[in-house]
Amino acid sequence: MSTAADSGADWRRLHRRTVLVTALVTAGVAVGAAVPVTVALSGRFGYATAVGWALAGAVLLIGCAAAGDHVRWRRTRYRVGAERVDLHTGLLLVKRRSLARERIRSVDLTAHPLLRILGLVSVRIGTGEHTGGDSTLELDPVSRAEGERLRRDLLDRAVADVPGTHRDGQLATLDPRWIRYAPLSFATPLLGGAAAGGVMQVSDWVGAQAEVIHWIADRLRDTPLVWTIVVLAGAALVAGVIGALGLWIEMWWNYRLEREPGGTLRVRRGLFTSRSLSVEERRLRGVDLVEPLGIRLAGAARVDAIATGLTKDEERAADHNTLLPAAPRALADTIAAEVLREPATPTGAPLTAHPRAARGRRLRRALVAALAPVLIQVLLGVLLTPVLLWTALGCAVVLLPVAVALALDAYRSLGHALSGAYLVTRSGSVRRSTAALERAGVIGWTVKQSWFQSRAGLLSVTATTAAGGGAYTAHDTDASEGLAFAADAVPGLLEPFLERGRSGR
Repeated sequence: MSTAADSGADWRRLHRRTVLVTALVTAGVAVGAAVPVTVALSGRFGYATAVGWALAGAVLLIGCAAAGDHVRWRRTRYRVGAERVDLHTGLLLVKRRSLARERIRSVDLTAHPLLRILGLVSVRIGTGEHTGGDSTLELDPVSRAEGERLRRDLLDRAVADVPGTHRDGQLATLDPRWIRYAPLSFATPLLGGAAAGGVMQVSDWVGAQAEVIHWIADRLRDTPLVWTIVVLAGAALVAGVIGALGLWIEMWWNYRLEREPGGTLRVRRGLFTSRSLSVEERRLRGVDLVEPLGIRLAGAARVDAIATGLTKDEERAADHNTLLPAAPRALADTIAAEVLREPATPTGAPLTAHPRAARGRRLRRALVAALAPVLIQVLLGVLLTPVLLWTALGCAVVLLPVAVALALDAYRSLGHALSGAYLVTRSGSVRRSTAALERAGVIGWTVKQSWFQSRAGLLSVTATTAAGGGAYTAHDTDASEGLAFAADAVPGLLEPFLERGRSGR
């Protein structure tokens, strides 16, 4: 029950359809669970009895969930005041939480298909502080109009006079041709493997796994083993491509990137589940141009925001800070410049190449990684069976050229530079990242030099920051060049330690 303090005119309730949403979602879960339960029980008690038990369990589950959510709805109130946002909620115990409006950094709106049908959204209000659940309030659900009102009101206190000549309004919209980059992601083989595993799991639930295996074996009975593997891998890959296309459409359909008056970047996207994510420009400390290998070979890249105040949940969500999905590289550079209000993107600045000793380090590490499984198979082949010697030869023929090619590409990707107000670092091959970090956002430097690096005259310098991933590294730079890069990037921050090092010689 609510107290008198919770029932004033300023206090609002969540939308009353929350109980209906809970009941429908629980019904979907109950139906999904009832199918394997019914199949399992029908063999022991008969089909009619199994269906009866499954229906009774589903009704009980739905009723309990709806009753519990009705109590939660009755006990939940929220209020947006002049200085604070308050939320009182709880099922058995009332929880009272409050956020200062001046500390609010994000108001994100999300609506899965059921919420969209009912005209509702889930509102997540966050301060961006790393204090667990105390840094966020979630109103689930409210009407879409109420969600938009909260987003406008709570982010309206952003500074209105943002310097720069770049335009407000729409910065980018979806180009359906970008879908061609979806199958090039690393999600494709993972989805293919998941599809194959799903087929086997479902067939096991219904007791038909042996029949599925026999059906596949009959179709490939006269096919050589190598071609059988190729056919099965190709089928899984096709399933992965279809899954990747579907996932991309769900995530990025209706995509729009906008700059709102007052300096807020807003990303809206989603086909079935709509998402609205906001990033204040005063939180922005740079951008990260991300190029996974397949997407990079197709001449594309995506743009991520390097922003302060990411919560733990936002850090785990790989796409939460993405401003532009995989798109042609020229467009990615243009959007990066627009976002940073720069005439040209710092991620396109000419980079200083790293010494050849850095190439040798990458080649040695790649060869060790490729030869380790080969040597293990050779050893087991000598001890157990000669078959492993042939598999070791096959692995060597495949892995060694790939390892060398990736190592050389990783070396070519290395680079660093200073571009105006930003420092730029680039590294990676399978996932190349070009990060442009605002020099004013650097709060410290970490200099690492292993024994092997010291012999090669190399070191790695890492800029630490409160934004994005928290650390951006120029790997295996020339020792003197790397220290000069760090000293020039943030004058006065590293010099005392350099002077101490010289005085101690």
